[in-house]
Amino acid sequence: PMGPRHGPPHPPDVRHAPAQPWRASKLRVPMGPRHGPPHPPTFGTGIVRRGGGRAMRVTAVTPFLVDPGSGKNWLFVKVETDGGVTGWGECYTQADRDESIAAHVRALGRYLVKRDAAQIRHFTHVAYHDFAAKRGAMDFWSALSGIEQALWDIAGKRLGEPVHNLLGGPCRDRIRVYANGWYGGARTPEAYAARAREVVARGFTALKFDPFPGPWRTHVSRRVEDQAVETVRAVREAVGPDVDVLVEVHRRLAPVHAVRVAERIEPFRPFWFEEPVSSRDVDGLAEVRARIRLPVVTGEELYGKAEFQPVLQRRAADILNPDVCSCGGILELREIAAMAEPVHVVVSPHNYNSTTVGLAATLQVAAAIPNFLITEYFVNFEARGRDVAVEPFEVQGGYIRVPARPGLGLELREEALRRHGHREFPLRDLPTIETEGP
Repeated sequence: PMGPRHGPPHPPDVRHAPAQPWRASKLRVPMGPRHGPPHPPTFGTGIVRRGGGRAMRVTAVTPFLVDPGSGKNWLFVKVETDGGVTGWGECYTQADRDESIAAHVRALGRYLVKRDAAQIRHFTHVAYHDFAAKRGAMDFWSALSGIEQALWDIAGKRLGEPVHNLLGGPCRDRIRVYANGWYGGARTPEAYAARAREVVARGFTALKFDPFPGPWRTHVSRRVEDQAVETVRAVREAVGPDVDVLVEVHRRLAPVHAVRVAERIEPFRPFWFEEPVSSRDVDGLAEVRARIRLPVVTGEELYGKAEFQPVLQRRAADILNPDVCSCGGILELREIAAMAEPVHVVVSPHNYNSTTVGLAATLQVAAAIPNFLITEYFVNFEARGRDVAVEPFEVQGGYIRVPARPGLGLELREEALRRHGHREFPLRDLPTIETEGP
């Protein structure tokens, strides 16, 4: 009520009111020993400072190249701080390109040392705009992604919370995965079918494979098309109608071939048609999506949210599959998912990484985004993953439980990483002018 003579009354006298402490119990942050409650969280990063706001500074950034036994080397990143908290991340790699990515980790790490480990977003911004001068590529984005994950791992450990709780909390408590890496060496439809049965017998309810023989070329023969179609048919018949079959094209085809193959495999009810055309030709990809009736996936060859924007604007895909180990990291993946959500596009993170740290980062983001669909699990990397992880993830009925431990929810055994150090693989069988064909 207004005062009878002088307008509004004086504000209440709060000098003697009991203090109302900032409630941090949900965040499991200890009260300061001398000054009461700690500072409130820095909302840009979701990190609460301990010790009266003292920064926890990075002291070392160390890459670890690891031989998983086949395919390529893995690349892990260890970030250490002066507070004794250590974080792990993983970088996407390709065969013969792993050492160049490790070199990027070392170069970026020079600029991270002595910085506050809580300043995740600012460091990734500086890395792209100032370190890379806005000229990103796979090597840069992969290195940055691994470092960024390690900083989130540190953030979660400081708070005693899993990373998904710093991203808004979970939307689900388990993550559906599809099997990949199960058909290596298969050359015939019959061989694909036999191996598909083995994967389903392990409890997987979805599996992905590339049915196309030969090198990746935009224009292929009718024989190549026929074999791809026959392989899809054989796998569908082998696994039955209730297992999801995901067809991978590896961005190899021109639209004319992509459309023709999609129409021929449609009776076998593929779950999706992944990267029929390179997303670098976004108009060609949009053309394919407009002409076929299978869900179109793209995104693993794109880096940073800016490269996903044209795909969404052109409505060139139904599903995006950015890789947390190459798209820019955890926060970048979440922002890509947020861009996709209003235009009815779902996210199925690519994960041609280990079944350890890269998978852990994927699980954390997948738990926190409402438009998640399914993610990738490489069964051929599983054995080495169990060797290097302290508590490896378990796939049960085609799902992995969302990790509840602080940070990313997984630790690595350094002695195992060193035991399985980098190795140079034999030369791949790349085409020559004698083996190229029309």
